[in-house]
Amino acid sequence: MTSETEVLYNARCPVCRAEIDHYAGYAARHTLPITFHDLNSHALEHWGISADAAARRLHVRRDGRIASGVEAFVMLWAAMPRYRLLARVVALPGLRQVAGVIYNRLLAPRLYARHLARERRNCRNVTL
Repeated sequence: MTSETEVLYNARCPVCRAEIDHYAGYAARHTLPITFHDLNSHALEHWGISADAAARRLHVRRDGRIASGVEAFVMLWAAMPRYRLLARVVALPGLRQVAGVIYNRLLAPRLYARHLARERRNCRNVTL
């Protein structure tokens, strides 16, 4: 029996959406048991994560376990044959910690700040 891998991502983030669209296309072409959920939809209710926490980094669930950040990418890549080697390499001791620091201190905060700025702009553009 193959376990399904579920991905929770921010489709309003252009960088996140482009990367996930790539993975979703690959998964669809190879009929992999991976589903992708936009955190801006009703799917968030089933994750037990706040919208703010979900917007801060990628989340992946498999076999009831939820991972975020680099751990989530490793879990996602491990579910796709083309990316399994990348998952193994990034999961190596030392490299996993370096990747975590880069993601948690540089990439994720920058993407999250851009997300907040987009949300503020969108709120100002709303007319009643």
